[in-house]
Amino acid sequence: MAIAQFAPGADTAANFATITRLAERAVSRGASLVVFPEYSSYFSDPFGEGFLENAEPLDGEFVTRLSGLAERLQIHVVAGMIETTKQGERFSNTVVAVSPDGAVVASYRKLHLYDAFGSRESDFVEPGSIAAPETFPVGDFTVGLQTCYDIRFPEVTRRLVDAGADLVLVPAEWVRGVLKEHHWRTLVTARALENTIYVAAADHTPPIGVGASLVVDPMGVTVASLAENEDVAVAWIARARVDEVRRVNPALALRRFGTAEL
Repeated sequence: MAIAQFAPGADTAANFATITRLAERAVSRGASLVVFPEYSSYFSDPFGEGFLENAEPLDGEFVTRLSGLAERLQIHVVAGMIETTKQGERFSNTVVAVSPDGAVVASYRKLHLYDAFGSRESDFVEPGSIAAPETFPVGDFTVGLQTCYDIRFPEVTRRLVDAGADLVLVPAEWVRGVLKEHHWRTLVTARALENTIYVAAADHTPPIGVGASLVVDPMGVTVASLAENEDVAVAWIARARVDEVRRVNPALALRRFGTAEL
């Protein structure tokens, strides 16, 4: 699998051209699943009306082109997008997963909005409704989705794990700031370690994001990572590694609290 990081902008055609180039690079390096950042379809800073103008439904042009790319390269592609809502006054911060046959196999609407560190994402974004997690199979893995600021809430990942996920993908736009890169790496690692799963997190590159995309294994070891530049990194993941770690550290089996009430 691969993590791909870049800095999406206000030109949707240019964003998709970058997605295509990076997906092809990932495939040339052996990847069959590629994870792109949050807001891959469109992004501008600060938030503004351009987001609403560029929001699309799940059957719109962005997902249609993403599906075509996945089918052409015979891979799973996961990317963030801005999705239209029924109300029309705000948009959904959505992650979509498409399969090698071009089908949408899962979607996720960001639950926890980034109303922190001086930002107010909720002024523009409608939070996702709490529902049963959508997961999808990739090889021996069950894959779950969450987004960026959600990583600060352990129960989001734990609900995915309770739904069977052993690989969690985290498209992000992790804004730079004091100690923010430290928070990013620590939180991604913690979610993998406490759940004995793989976590793959893909961020925007600077000047807004920190970059530093990474894949962490069930023992909390970073098995692939990037610095601050646009690129892809490939990680070789194995279901046997999850099983081995869970034999040594059966934390999930030993816990005394569940997430049924969440």
